[in-house]
Amino acid sequence: MSVALRPLLAGVLLALSGLAAASEPAQLTLLAEHPVEGMRGGNLSGLAWCGDALLAVSDRDDDRIYRFDVAVEGVWQAEVEPLAAPPAPLSGLPWGMRVRNGLAGMLRGGELDFEGISCDAMGNRYLVSESKVAVLRVPPAGTPQWLPLPAGVVRQARASGMLLQANAMFEGITVDPAGERLWLAAERQRRGLLVVHNRRGSWACRGGCVLMAEGGDELPPPALGNRARAKDFSALAFHGDKLFVLERLAHRICRRHPATAAVERCWSFSEVALADSRRYDSPYGLVEALEVDEQGAWLGVDNNERRRADGELRPVVWRLAAPAKGWLQQ
Repeated sequence: MSVALRPLLAGVLLALSGLAAASEPAQLTLLAEHPVEGMRGGNLSGLAWCGDALLAVSDRDDDRIYRFDVAVEGVWQAEVEPLAAPPAPLSGLPWGMRVRNGLAGMLRGGELDFEGISCDAMGNRYLVSESKVAVLRVPPAGTPQWLPLPAGVVRQARASGMLLQANAMFEGITVDPAGERLWLAAERQRRGLLVVHNRRGSWACRGGCVLMAEGGDELPPPALGNRARAKDFSALAFHGDKLFVLERLAHRICRRHPATAAVERCWSFSEVALADSRRYDSPYGLVEALEVDEQGAWLGVDNNERRRADGELRPVVWRLAAPAKGWLQQ
């Protein structure tokens, strides 16, 4: 290579490295960590701010919602709100898959397999059952009821390649404050986002339920090795009229357009989750729960009874700071 070309090549390489760096999501900062006592089944699988408290569900507990006092520093003691769900409706899944889902719940505990929770401004809680592919609405006062979701939700999801794998059904849920739009996240193989609309108690798909469906594999952060695995979603949150999606394997939170599901911006929490002291002996991501507000995000770790590198065996909730320019800036 001639001497004259070397500065040009160096400039090109520098520009390319700058583009690569710019494409990497910014890292979010950890503000606090809260191990949780008192979750009978462990397996923290969903978080939502409701009224004056942070609520949680476990995919091992069908009969309770947990409440956390976020003003407490350090270890949190989970408070129990009893829950009595009526029998779930038929899901529209094939008989064989319904049987497999039921047997899995009986064997591990948690037949309803609650994987997410969300709240509207009226205080209604919405819990998504992965095994039943259904949503339970729990009012502030009164009897919990399963939402009469349109049959098109499951039918359109399966036609788009979602809900075809056992233990890969609806993994996330969020609702807008008015209780008029409800989003569901299909976990993996294929992952996707769906929305249904509520008009005076009648739920319907307006122009189709499916916002997006996506297959394929991707690499996890380098700390988890170089084996590509299925792209996934593990939780949803709604803030500032935007949809926030937790991508478990990629260790990031992405803001998406609520009507199109188009990605607008992403942020990584890999440095928090994969710090040496917080590592689990798992090639997968274990963060399963998400809540977003103006000041930051709450993330819940479903350790599935795994012991962390520092010896921690309890479920953990992290508080992350919002990005410097806020969640809603481009």
